[in-house]
Amino acid sequence: MGTTESYRVGLIGLGLELSLSPVLHEAEAAALGLDYSYDIFDGSRDAAYGDVGASIEAAREGGYRGVNITHPFKQLAVDHVDEMSRDAWVLGAVNTIVFDGGRLIGHNTDWYGFAHSIEKNLGGVPRRTVVQFGAGGAGVAVAHALLRSGVERLVLLDVDVERAGAVADSLNTAHERTAIVGGSVDDAGRFLPSADGVVNASPVGMPSHPGSAVPLDLLRRDLWVHDVVYMPLETELMTAARALGCLTVGGGYMLVFQAAEGIRLFTGITPDADRMLRHFERIIAAGSQGARQLG
Repeated sequence: MGTTESYRVGLIGLGLELSLSPVLHEAEAAALGLDYSYDIFDGSRDAAYGDVGASIEAAREGGYRGVNITHPFKQLAVDHVDEMSRDAWVLGAVNTIVFDGGRLIGHNTDWYGFAHSIEKNLGGVPRRTVVQFGAGGAGVAVAHALLRSGVERLVLLDVDVERAGAVADSLNTAHERTAIVGGSVDDAGRFLPSADGVVNASPVGMPSHPGSAVPLDLLRRDLWVHDVVYMPLETELMTAARALGCLTVGGGYMLVFQAAEGIRLFTGITPDADRMLRHFERIIAAGSQGARQLG
């Protein structure tokens, strides 16, 4: 498979030196036979890229097919697109912009990445009640994906109780049902004993945030566990859950599936997500990248 068309895309954000996006995109594009390059616009290295609107416009004028947007610009990017997908509108955040002629179309592939991780790894498990830790940028997308996957009741716990409540109210309104309950991480003991699964959508577990957001003494064998942290893959939570015999899913799936959807949006070509997962595993095994914060 191959094409004579060239695809030039990029990533706009801060602190991007450890991003896996360039290697994931370019490796899969090469396997697809595409002429495809992925550039970095890091505002922490070049102040000119600290203005997300100007960076988006520069990429458009430079002939790029589109750009990915990451921390801390996903919400700000909403003001720089002509239209948004339904999911991006619900989340109030854009992480992928496709330049379609003179129009800028905003998408959010973060929720898609988690939704497809659920589909691949948790399709047959009960999802009546799920407890999620973390209501930040990644957490909102994860919560949206959980509701779209059929979760009946989602308990959203965060160190910032007001943030958890605001996200719960927003997504309940968007989904037109009272499915999310917001609360404090201190409420874990009330909800985990009756939960079917638990999700860590906080940065706790990364080297910069060691430990486990989920109280490990509340884990039990019949509880499935999905961690969004992917560096390291073997977080403290994952190690403890596996030791108990829990069904566990690591954060690499969300990362890879959202990248795969980005490639499809930019090119119109569906990538091989399983091949991308294998490539991701080789990157992690080689230890060539460090940890980065959740988007």
